[in-house]
Amino acid sequence: MKVAKLLFAGGNWISERNDDELDDHKVQLILGYGCRNILENPDFFDIIKTKFPNAEIALCSSSGEIFCNEVFDETVTVTAIEFFSAQIKTQQIDINDFQNSYEAGKALIGNLPHENLRWVFVLSDGSKVNGSQLVKGLNEGRPEGVLISGGLAGDSDRFEKTVVGLNEAPVSNKIVAIGFYGHTLKLSHASFGGWESFGLERTVTKSQNNILVEIDNKNALDLYKSYLGKYAEELPSSALLFPLSLKIDEDSAPVVRTILSINEKNNMMIFAGDLPEGSHVRFMKANLDRLIDAANDAANACLQMNPDPKLGIIVSCVGRKMVLGERVAEEVEIVRDVLGENTFLNGFYSYGEISPVKPFGDCALHNQTITITTVNEIR
Repeated sequence: MKVAKLLFAGGNWISERNDDELDDHKVQLILGYGCRNILENPDFFDIIKTKFPNAEIALCSSSGEIFCNEVFDETVTVTAIEFFSAQIKTQQIDINDFQNSYEAGKALIGNLPHENLRWVFVLSDGSKVNGSQLVKGLNEGRPEGVLISGGLAGDSDRFEKTVVGLNEAPVSNKIVAIGFYGHTLKLSHASFGGWESFGLERTVTKSQNNILVEIDNKNALDLYKSYLGKYAEELPSSALLFPLSLKIDEDSAPVVRTILSINEKNNMMIFAGDLPEGSHVRFMKANLDRLIDAANDAANACLQMNPDPKLGIIVSCVGRKMVLGERVAEEVEIVRDVLGENTFLNGFYSYGEISPVKPFGDCALHNQTITITTVNEIR
């Protein structure tokens, strides 16, 4: 496979890396992540379509763009890909055409041909789609051994609206899936958080989807505030420092759930993913060095499965970006150090990350997590 990447800002392409001398007219796939205000402008889509006339073009708004080993804002990072023999097929659906996000996920994976399918990369609206239900639907129709990864679109730290588009200017409510086919593809994936758990494991006793009301038959918000101490006065912004670790049952691996908002009037907490009744939770806290170490662990896990990756796609959480602050580029730099300079890195900061917990198993929705998917094509 051949890969090139470009960075767009201020109405122009401001940087390009094309070591493989990729011909724009032979590009099969464009992956673009960036500032919503740029992506929503139809003129930008026309710019990409004119430059890469024969490519499938998938675009997604973000909360920060990853280009080489840096993190940018108010830009668009574009990755152009040509395969030697592997093939791609794409699908786009509108969440409004389905009863719920679970049905949308089932339809999305069902619309892709399954023969020789190796990997499905998903870009979803991050405001209107229930990510937990989406991944349940995707897993329902996932052929065994097929990797599903991706993320929910972001909108910086505004949380106003997110946009996704396939072969058109991105709009709200869309979900895109790109299927990758062929036995020449070499893949790996990893997902790590780096948060420190503390306190007892507790049981969710009252919830509805992503709304948490009670833990151990006690009001969850009151309990949460007691753990936060002085940080309780800074809610909801301080919630990014104290997500929850969630286990659906005793045998499942934990995933991270971050708090989107709190409802003081009704004493409820709203999370970026579902917390089913009967599931187990623990409080977590941030340690900046451990967050960055998690990026190192994720990159090394990928390298063990795919020792010579051509492309590495990072989908990391906007919450990590906000918590890490000026140190955010360190998690990208450490991935670059592990994967090496010959690996093209791209990606974005999201409102939710999609990646399996176990190798090539069912995908899960993650929050406050860095996920990496690597791909190469063996000739």
